[in-house]
Amino acid sequence: QVQLVESGGGLVQAGGSLRLSCAASGRTWRQYAVGWFRQAPGKERELVAAISSGRSTYYADSVKGRFTISRDNDKNTAYLQMNSLTPEDTAVYFCAAARAGTDYTRMDQYDYWGQGTQVTVSS
Repeated sequence: QVQLVESGGGLVQAGGSLRLSCAASGRTWRQYAVGWFRQAPGKERELVAAISSGRSTYYADSVKGRFTISRDNDKNTAYLQMNSLTPEDTAVYFCAAARAGTDYTRMDQYDYWGQGTQVTVSS
């Protein structure tokens, strides 16, 4: 069982930066892939970035070069550094965990989800 708690969301102006954190419980945390998803009003939830247990990474095209996903297994925490934010990045951001060996680019592979944190980018 893994419990996830996101933090770090807020209101930022376009061009600004935020760093989201995802704190996890569970001794097997390092065996999980971690994904950051977002859902804007009226839109489907989408995968933004993911990092495997072996630290391979995936980024959606819309965030490549602007967002960086990382993890600190000693702190049981994953991060999403978001730079050059635009109003189109406004959404609720969720972190999620998928067991190692699954396809972490697929939403249906994620077993555990946080409650989400709101990111609002003003123009």
